[in-house]
Amino acid sequence: MRFSVVIPLYNKARFVQSGVQSVLAQTLPPHEVIVIDDGSTDGGADALAHVTDPRVRIVRQDNAGVSATRNRGIAMATGDWVAFLDADDAYHPEFLAALARAHAACPEADVLATRHRTVYEPTGLPLEPWAVPEPFCEVELVEDLRLRWMKNTPLCSSSVAVRKARLMQMTTWFVEGESYGEDLDMWFRLGDQAPVAVVNGCYATVRASVPGSLSSFGCRQVPPPFVLRMREQALDGTIPSRYHDSALWFVAQYHITLAREALAAGDRKRALQRLIEARYCSWSVRWQLTALMALFMPGSWAAKWQSWRVRSADSFAQEPV
Repeated sequence: MRFSVVIPLYNKARFVQSGVQSVLAQTLPPHEVIVIDDGSTDGGADALAHVTDPRVRIVRQDNAGVSATRNRGIAMATGDWVAFLDADDAYHPEFLAALARAHAACPEADVLATRHRTVYEPTGLPLEPWAVPEPFCEVELVEDLRLRWMKNTPLCSSSVAVRKARLMQMTTWFVEGESYGEDLDMWFRLGDQAPVAVVNGCYATVRASVPGSLSSFGCRQVPPPFVLRMREQALDGTIPSRYHDSALWFVAQYHITLAREALAAGDRKRALQRLIEARYCSWSVRWQLTALMALFMPGSWAAKWQSWRVRSADSFAQEPV
């Protein structure tokens, strides 16, 4: 298997060397590593000036956003599979080998992925290889990615690879001009077309709390464009009918999350508005519990509840360094 690894780089000079080295250290060597410097102002590409490995290609461009940057990497890739790695993240040495195992177990899958862990390490120091617990390393074939996502997060942008032939059949890759949720939009659209094979072991590391990180965001007041599109596409038949219910359910659950975040911020009116938008699942325990919180729970209690819930949901993936 020939993996092309695409690394979008924007103002991550102190991290990108560690990320690139984690790709070059793979036990299953990558076919190529494409680093696209999206108009960095911190000399990001210069941090790789000493890298002489011929598999590493460094491209500079004017700032165009993460979606356009990933799309350019896809267009340049010459491998059979295109993997992605954010510049401040890293692969376990066995990451690509784990994807190869997933392909062997589920050859019909056009998306291969592993679970990931989250660390709090903002200095850019190389991450030492971490132990992967063997009991969690079975390969899972995911037929409905949205339904699976609501159980727990099975993959992220730094733990996934897509068959190049499948990408070439798509009319739209990452939606350009969007920088939050553009990756989820891509994975769900791919999941609508073909199964996803996930290795249930953490073979990628995501750095949290890095300034400017693609995965960091504050309290959201409105759903991102991909959620609004998902609802429209479920209703107009763009999304295959077998995924209609799970798509609308995912959208409703997203609105419930926004309602809880609004409560944590002390905005009951906005929380109730979001619950109305989530009325598709108003019979669910999660919706009804959130409604009770919005109507009766003091704001400070709601904030503590939301903080505890997020920590509990992420406990599998998070690991302090």
